[in-house]
Amino acid sequence: MEVIGGKWKVVILCHLILGTRRTNQLKKLMPGITQKMLTQQLRELESDGVIERKVYNQVPPMVEYTLTEYGSSLKDILDSLCKWGENHIVKVHGVNHDLLEESILNH
Repeated sequence: MEVIGGKWKVVILCHLILGTRRTNQLKKLMPGITQKMLTQQLRELESDGVIERKVYNQVPPMVEYTLTEYGSSLKDILDSLCKWGENHIVKVHGVNHDLLEESILNH
């Protein structure tokens, strides 16, 4: 739990389980997170070997995050947590499940 605990790490990992994401894509998918918190959580996940960070040498610089092989070993656990989280959003916030899925997949 030390590695994936906290408010945002599982959310980040749920988005990365669907594929590589750039920093700004993750920020858009999580409007409630501050840039500082996102950066901190990404650094901690990288430090723990769960995700890897790839920086492209261009202007402006582009940074992508992806699950490592070690991080991918969490896939079954994350799938269950992500599914529960989606159902929770639908139940608590009354969001249509199909719209939620579409929003996640389009980002």
